[in-house]
Amino acid sequence: MKPEPVKPEAVTMVPLSRIAPHAVETLLDAAFGTDRHGRTAYKLRAGTSAIAELSFAMVSENGTLLGTIQCWPCGLFDGEGTLVQPLILVGPVAVAPDVQSKGLGKALMDATLAAAKTQADGPLMMIGDPDYYHRFFGFSAKETGAWVVPGPVERHRLLAKAVRGETIAREGALGPRK
Repeated sequence: MKPEPVKPEAVTMVPLSRIAPHAVETLLDAAFGTDRHGRTAYKLRAGTSAIAELSFAMVSENGTLLGTIQCWPCGLFDGEGTLVQPLILVGPVAVAPDVQSKGLGKALMDATLAAAKTQADGPLMMIGDPDYYHRFFGFSAKETGAWVVPGPVERHRLLAKAVRGETIAREGALGPRK
């Protein structure tokens, strides 16, 4: 069943924890494909759980899941495996294909950024479109050029953002933070 056209008054943002995991997986498959599990971002969150305070969903009046944003604990580690800097991996940001380009993804990101100002324990990072995420949200690849990543990544898409004025470490190996 297709969601009805999106009207701001017909959409509600809720904590992602209120959404059944299988519904989230179905949305992610529709937005990114069923082969998405091999991507580098999945290696960065392996063995961790989404951070509830920073992860949200958008649902329609009739309860249809329209979009989600998830955030995960990761970090930069030195050569001995010691945490150099805690980071929050933002993503995936997923919107149902039939309601994309209606501002839902932006609203989800805005909610996460607002919550991160008080709930995040480090800078945010993501793998995404640098033009879009810089223009609308201030993410940049300026600090990430020397980060060691556990899989393939287009370096210009490896982005970071300080949420409370903290310095972003320029070196280290990215990995999940358990």
